[in-house]
This record gives sequence, structure tokens and C-alpha cells, in this order.
Amino acid sequence: MSETNCIFCKILAGEIPSTAVYEDDSFRAILDVNPAARGHVIIITKKHAANIFELPEEDASKIFVVAKKIATAVKKAYNCDGVNIVQNNGEAAGQTVFHVHVHVIPRFQNDTVNIKWKQGDMPEDMEAVAEEIKAYL
Repeated sequence: MSETNCIFCKILAGEIPSTAVYEDDSFRAILDVNPAARGHVIIITKKHAANIFELPEEDASKIFVVAKKIATAVKKAYNCDGVNIVQNNGEAAGQTVFHVHVHVIPRFQNDTVNIKWKQGDMPEDMEAVAEEIKAYL
């Protein structure tokens, strides 16, 4: 299943070139053409799903296994100090391509990659927040 206007579906179909580092029946991992750091990899699902909410549970669980495999290879290849594994859902969360994908980004002490947020204060009503979420599990 693919979407005609989806850049990742076009990559999977061979309409747009990419450099793959890994592939299996469900996923292809490619180098990001606008990397945050050398070795930045994007893992894309072979079946089109716009976001994690549309992704079948089986693929959702398997994609993190692939992310671990890629992160381990990136860490060994670049001897980096850390690795970010990032997956965004929705424009407000920073998603720009609406096809499920996971970024694996090598990180070094004092690099210029910026994947941070300002920490807020702990809510006084932590139990209420937990119950709001639990109501939908």
C-alpha cells in the first residue's frame, strides 16, 4: 500500500534515489539527505501509514527492534557518545513527511544537533494526569 504523493513511498518504489543501509520485509533504512549529523539514518515502513496511530501494532513493535540494530551499527561506525532515536507524529510534533519513519541520529558531546526542550515544572496533580491517560489505555 502506498500513497502517490508521499516522498517515502516514491523512494520505496524506486522513483527517487536513496542510499539504503538496511532492508527487510517491513522496513528500509536509508541515509537522510539532510542529516543532522554524519550517519543520520531514517527507518521507513514499507506499508504506508501516515503516523504511529495508523501503524499496525506488529510493525510498531518491530520498528524499534530495527532502530536498536541501526543505532548499534551507528555507534560502532562512528564511536559516538550517544544516539537519538526520534519518531514524530503530527505537524505540531515536528512531523514533516506524513509516512511513519524513525530517525537514528549519532550524537557527540558538545555537537550542534538540537533535540531538546525546556523542562517544565512537575504538575501538582500528577495522579489526575495519570488518570487522564489511563482512561484511554
